[in-house]
Amino acid sequence: MNRLKRITPFLIPSLADIMFVSLFLILSLSANKGLLNDCDTGYHIRAGEYIIDTLSIPKHDIFSFISPPLPWTAHEWLSEVIMATIHRAAGLTGVAAFFSCIISLVYYLIFKIIRVYNGNILAASFITLLVLATSQIHWLARPHIFSLLLMVVWYYLLDKYQYQHEDYLYLLAPIMLLWVNLHGGFMAGFILIGIYLVGNFVMFITSKDSKKDLHRQKAKKLGLVTVFCFLVCLINPYTYHILLFPFKLASNKVLMDNVLEFMSPNFHKPSVIFFEFFMLLTLGLFALSRIRLNIIELTMVILFTHMSLYSARYIPLFAIIVAPVLIKQAEPMLEQSVGKFISFFKKRASNISTIDASAKGYLWPILAIVLVAALVAKGKIEHSFDEKIKPVAAVEFLEKETLHGNMFDNDEFGDYIIYAAWPQYKVFFDGRSDMYGTDIAKEYLRVVRFKHGWEKIIEKYNITWIIYNANSVFSRFLLQNDDWKLIYADKVANIFLKNIPENQRLIEKYSNVEPVEEIG
Repeated sequence: MNRLKRITPFLIPSLADIMFVSLFLILSLSANKGLLNDCDTGYHIRAGEYIIDTLSIPKHDIFSFISPPLPWTAHEWLSEVIMATIHRAAGLTGVAAFFSCIISLVYYLIFKIIRVYNGNILAASFITLLVLATSQIHWLARPHIFSLLLMVVWYYLLDKYQYQHEDYLYLLAPIMLLWVNLHGGFMAGFILIGIYLVGNFVMFITSKDSKKDLHRQKAKKLGLVTVFCFLVCLINPYTYHILLFPFKLASNKVLMDNVLEFMSPNFHKPSVIFFEFFMLLTLGLFALSRIRLNIIELTMVILFTHMSLYSARYIPLFAIIVAPVLIKQAEPMLEQSVGKFISFFKKRASNISTIDASAKGYLWPILAIVLVAALVAKGKIEHSFDEKIKPVAAVEFLEKETLHGNMFDNDEFGDYIIYAAWPQYKVFFDGRSDMYGTDIAKEYLRVVRFKHGWEKIIEKYNITWIIYNANSVFSRFLLQNDDWKLIYADKVANIFLKNIPENQRLIEKYSNVEPVEEIG
């Protein structure tokens, strides 16, 4: 009996365990292929394989036919190596399962952190679930997921130092060394530590009590850590150039105004409804709360709200940053509230918290990881790019026929072609919009938007064949143009050959190909 009592706490799953296991299994076992909804995953894998095979990090483009090769800052090289290693061992399914685990760990940690600030476990659970629902807008099997995880850890260590006087700042430098080689989101780490640094400096100047010296010491320590992190982040294949990359990216107006994830969120889309609710809840709680935000909290909320409204890709960061601030405001309000429902809510939360506190260990998350790993190894689950929206069949055709000359493609198709058919085929454009630069991006957009002068761009790059979205305006025009002949068509993609002597054999071979009617 005593032995059973000792074992029981390790068998009881905590709420954090339940959140991790539920999310991990849903993402890993789901058949909707959501994590692979973006083909950027494909070029990251191939880039990682190139790095592994050559033991070198590319400084110039290797995937496009544009000559001379464009300078390329492969700032996510370490993420790409990790992705390529997993892909070689377990394919796309392994990559999707791995990122499912990282995503689940992010919100497991957020719940743990929020519980530090809030005694009511139900309120903490609600906020965590809201953060989770808000953040799913950008859940993809791509390197930015590493930034989400590191941001949570980075934020927690700073908050712990600021409010609990526990100094783990020595961990920030090794985290930055890892972060700067994983993803460009490392700049968010500098933004956050800068807010804490400036906040303490302001409080040092404005304070008149005994805390004045404390804020001075904190500002000094944070300043030293910031400098050290800055020096550490230079340890990367591009040295100081990596620091300039995020600014070049953000200042590229063509990219910011035309790439969907960099654009402002569209509040008419269902996927943004949780973000809208989160913002309204935040405004409501701040308006009702009698506790003033300090300069650090206020700056974080304003800055990350601005970032999320400017670009949809920052919405998960907004949710992660605002959640602990929100729960700190909600806790006193909840404690002071009275009424039958509130009393029932508090009592129920207290009972659940008692049970949750008795749970020990990490048995259930470990079992979930082992289960998914076994299913992946046995081929019982499968993740792949969705052939209903990606040019899977079209690329199979390309591999069979081997077309010659330069192609024109859209960026999403280019990502998949790199994954499935490189180095046999080199693309015109792909998801590395930052690498192509403003001039080529404008040329690409002129063609895909079918604007005046697009033919000159086709001639400039000596395009001899085009793979493009079926049922698009561009495809419909090419179908009526005798200079281009359709040789392949499905519900996703059309392939056209330029009507020149070199292509006559294939044109005649596929002269009976007809466009496929639009879906729905």
